[in-house]
Amino acid sequence: MSGPAQSASRPTRPKEDGGGARRISDFWQWFGLNGDALGTNRVLRRTFLYAWGVAAVTVGVIVVINVITITHDMPHFGLLEPVIWEGSSWVAIMAFFWIPWIGYRLAPPAVRPRGLLLLHLPLALAYSLAHVGFFILLRDIAYRIAGSVYVFGPFISEFLYEFGKDALGYVLFVAGFALIEHLLRQQQLIATPGQALTFDIRDGARLTRVRLSEILAVASAGNYVEFHLKDERRLLMRSPLSAVESDLAGRGFTRTHRSWLVNSAHVTALKPEGSGDYEVSLGALAVPLSRRFKPALETLRAG
Repeated sequence: MSGPAQSASRPTRPKEDGGGARRISDFWQWFGLNGDALGTNRVLRRTFLYAWGVAAVTVGVIVVINVITITHDMPHFGLLEPVIWEGSSWVAIMAFFWIPWIGYRLAPPAVRPRGLLLLHLPLALAYSLAHVGFFILLRDIAYRIAGSVYVFGPFISEFLYEFGKDALGYVLFVAGFALIEHLLRQQQLIATPGQALTFDIRDGARLTRVRLSEILAVASAGNYVEFHLKDERRLLMRSPLSAVESDLAGRGFTRTHRSWLVNSAHVTALKPEGSGDYEVSLGALAVPLSRRFKPALETLRAG
């Protein structure tokens, strides 16, 4: 692809900003656990916290039910052992709740291309290993304190049993993140319509608030994204493009390429490039539209 789309996709980062090294605040911002009071990261932070709270209560109720069931069906175990088993599992689930959250941030259910959803497979496995490994440790400590020994059993067969439950839990957590974020964004659009028309572009201590109507497109640029504005400014923010796509969901922006988001309202032309690819014109800015993003072509044509 020739023209402005290529030359704009990899800007040079000013040296005084610290080169390519990541700051810890960048990770918190990307995870959605930090952000501006009026910025979009607030929605992500609330999504994580609300989901954690709902999961803590829901899993806690299941734990209590399991303890009651075990003590009723197998009274010879008494109360202490079921409490240790179920309580350690609850603690491990909540301690590693951030692993499904990372999966959701990397590959939300509506992510394009769909192949990115395969990232959930190793993350679900990592979540299950962390969950099982941690509750085994907690149970071993509790049994030692009680003067006994905890035996998990044959690891492979027992882990496969636990993995089946953990994989289901992982899927439910990701679905819960998506539902809660959707509801919060709808609430934001209704309650604060003026605020929803702006976007905060933050790079370190520097914050620039722009109206969504001023943004032509957003391009991936290594560890950063680059916002192309109507007044020809180009603003950088340290963030993956997938995170910005999530922030701008439902606000008129369309993913046309693994490295580009465009503001559908500013599209002036679609030019076939052969083999199913297109060039999207946004005034003087040319952006690629990959054949892998067919829904984007339909959206832009309809607009």
